[in-house]
Amino acid sequence: MESESSFSLQSLQTSFCYFFFSFALSFSLFSLLLFVLRLKLWCNCDVCRSYLTASWSIEFDNLCDWYTHLLKKSPSKTIHVHVLRNTITANPDNVEYMLKTRFENYPKGKPFSVILGDLLGRGIFNVDGDTWKFQRKLASLELGSVSIRSFAFEIVTTEIKRRLVPLLSSAAGEGRVLDLQDVFRRFTFDNICRFSFGLDPGCLELSLPISEFAMAFDLASRLSAQRALSLSPLIWKIKRLLNLGSEKKLKKAIRLINVLAKEVIRQRRKMGFSASQDLLSRFMGTINDDKYLRDIVISFLLAGRDTVASALTSFFWLLAKHPEVAATILNESDRVMGPTQELASFEQIREMHYLHSAVYESLRLYPPVQFDSKFSQEDDVLPDGTAVKRGTRVTYHPYAMGRMEELWGPDCLEFKPERWLKNGIFSPENPFKYPVFQAGLRVCLGKEMSLVEIKSVVLAVVRSFEIQVVEDNDSPRFAPGLTATVSGGLPALVRERRRSSSS
Repeated sequence: MESESSFSLQSLQTSFCYFFFSFALSFSLFSLLLFVLRLKLWCNCDVCRSYLTASWSIEFDNLCDWYTHLLKKSPSKTIHVHVLRNTITANPDNVEYMLKTRFENYPKGKPFSVILGDLLGRGIFNVDGDTWKFQRKLASLELGSVSIRSFAFEIVTTEIKRRLVPLLSSAAGEGRVLDLQDVFRRFTFDNICRFSFGLDPGCLELSLPISEFAMAFDLASRLSAQRALSLSPLIWKIKRLLNLGSEKKLKKAIRLINVLAKEVIRQRRKMGFSASQDLLSRFMGTINDDKYLRDIVISFLLAGRDTVASALTSFFWLLAKHPEVAATILNESDRVMGPTQELASFEQIREMHYLHSAVYESLRLYPPVQFDSKFSQEDDVLPDGTAVKRGTRVTYHPYAMGRMEELWGPDCLEFKPERWLKNGIFSPENPFKYPVFQAGLRVCLGKEMSLVEIKSVVLAVVRSFEIQVVEDNDSPRFAPGLTATVSGGLPALVRERRRSSSS
């Protein structure tokens, strides 16, 4: 009797599992069919056909280069990828219209916030409306203060002196090839964790295993970005529902991040936070919701780590190809600092206009965020006459804009820091022509601190070392992600810089 009951139970469980699997599979196929119908795959225009068949990859290494090619050919500098319901533009007038003139009609939108929702929650980079305005105002007050900028600068200089320079010196002495992209990602993660949480994960200590938090954060960032590459959002949503594949890994990584963040917040409340300078402690005086605090700080951590690491990687890739730029930076720094001073002060960095121009020029050609999308709330018409239907994704493309001859002249593909100088003084461009830091109401709040971090690293490296990139490619190949990451990293040989006796 007992065996019959057990057999019946097993049969019931098997039947239930079969039913559930069949339902999930049928639902997935049905959802995919609906998505295909919505995408209008019968569109046979050259752009859509090339996108769907990936034939663009025959001629171009990167999707962003193909988009740039299409935008250059377009008289309005705007194109349509109908199968994605995506309008892409490299027209500064359209960018200003989206980010300033009709800002309220072009929020990030629900499709974007859903993709990053599990990782970023209600953080500033994943919300719109009143929630965004509250966090924007709060962050603006904190990040604009002299005290927090001094705190951030102190963290950067300490990390450079105690970890980055010794690591590069060790590699130079051993003749060892370093992946500079990996080094910069570790460096920026240490910095942003100390700045955001008051924690030091010690990622740049290569003798130590990388922390669980760093690995979990890396994995969560990468898998969240991969959601955007799914043929349909329903695919990753079903995988999340069934706890399968990449979604299972993402869930596990986010769980680990949440445990650590919760413990840090608990300890900070227990010990008191009024005397601490990190971002978390500053926000604790205003926000009592611990989950909300976690979302805000994790958002800043994501933005402050990957963008700076990407910018540094591209900069040193370009610098290796242009030793004359490195020589000019070195000469300028010697004039301002003298040849023997170890690290530059905040005031000295501000005096170096050529260095600032070189960083801006690198970001023009290789912006960390190659494109940014908004979703139209209602029917609209862009300044160039492009009609936009409600719910359409509208993307502006800083990567392509940096390669437009109409915007930057016939030498737009050349790395020329001098284009930013007038009588030796840095001269900025219209931010809607150069939306590397976004522009208008969503302009990057951490812009100045990020630039100081980048320039501090550049000075420390250029004054002490020579960098030789091992793989001499004409252009980098990028991996898919939220920020520009070079596939295969940036392997390089580091040599101690030999100074002449007159220096």
